[in-house]
Amino acid sequence: SSEVLEAIENVIQGVFQSLAQKKAPVLTVANRTDWRNIEFKDSVGLQMIPRCTTKQIRSDCPQSATRFALMLKILSMIYKMVQSNTYATKRDIYYSDTLLFGSQSVVDQIINDISCMLKIPRRSLHVLSTTKGFVAGNLSYTEEDGTKVNCTCSATAVTVPSNVQGIKNLTSHAKFILIVEKDATFQRLLDDDFFSKVSPCIMITGRGIPDLNTRLLVRKLWDSFQIPIFTLMDADPHGVEIMCVYKYGSVSMSFEAHHLTVPSIKWLGLLPSDLERLNICKDALIPFTKQDENKLASIQKRPYIACQPLWKRELEIMAASKLKAEIQALTSLSSDYLSRVYLPNKLQFGGWL
Repeated sequence: SSEVLEAIENVIQGVFQSLAQKKAPVLTVANRTDWRNIEFKDSVGLQMIPRCTTKQIRSDCPQSATRFALMLKILSMIYKMVQSNTYATKRDIYYSDTLLFGSQSVVDQIINDISCMLKIPRRSLHVLSTTKGFVAGNLSYTEEDGTKVNCTCSATAVTVPSNVQGIKNLTSHAKFILIVEKDATFQRLLDDDFFSKVSPCIMITGRGIPDLNTRLLVRKLWDSFQIPIFTLMDADPHGVEIMCVYKYGSVSMSFEAHHLTVPSIKWLGLLPSDLERLNICKDALIPFTKQDENKLASIQKRPYIACQPLWKRELEIMAASKLKAEIQALTSLSSDYLSRVYLPNKLQFGGWL
């Protein structure tokens, strides 16, 4: 915490020095969303290059003066929280003054900019994300406040903790981890008691694009147990993108890649090649939209696809067919095909990429 306080004090000292020299204070932040500032590394995923391009948030420029003021406001809130060892979610910060901040996304972007500017992970700034992910299966741990959580005996899923950094005493006999894209599929597998029938495993869902806590938990489980991690996604460009976020990270959070990515993640399904192999009826498939085509074309150009020839082939199959399928398409074969046939066969015979 002393490191965080010192980093904030240095920023404020810089503001004072500018004022003392009768200059307009400026905050310098990295261009987080610029692909030119990102490099791809097999062992880490997408990470920010050391000498990246920056942008200035000036206090004397009408376009950026408000943002400058909001950054100082949030810096002061973080400083107080670190001093008093209290935490707040991004929503708490927004609702502390909705008129001032204007929208939740403004708060989210500023917090990420501050984290990147100070080179300090967001959790160390005492800012927590609102969690939307669920975890179930062969896992127990102790939360920071001492609460013992057992995901094994629960018939319903447990919400991913909002302070993943603080959990300890993780124990599991799981043989693998399964990341499920969607809540509906996750609940179906839970109802089918999948995680105890096949072999002990841990199931996680970020319910679509994963929030920070779900990504942190996947990384923490990987660090703790070093067991295989598989993804179960829709066979569409959106599903592939979500899988890439877990595996290689996202451009906007590339400055925190070391804490968030798990490059060893495998693509278990639903593979575009599975659709033909399983002879899934055409009625269960959905034609591509223009948006799907654009999304797929952009994914195919990304640096990490070049080093994944098998993935590349699957994306080419998808592009050629111009058809996509949700995981639910497997129910056209039988209602419990996913948990009874598809997943057990894949896991037993190594049907992943």
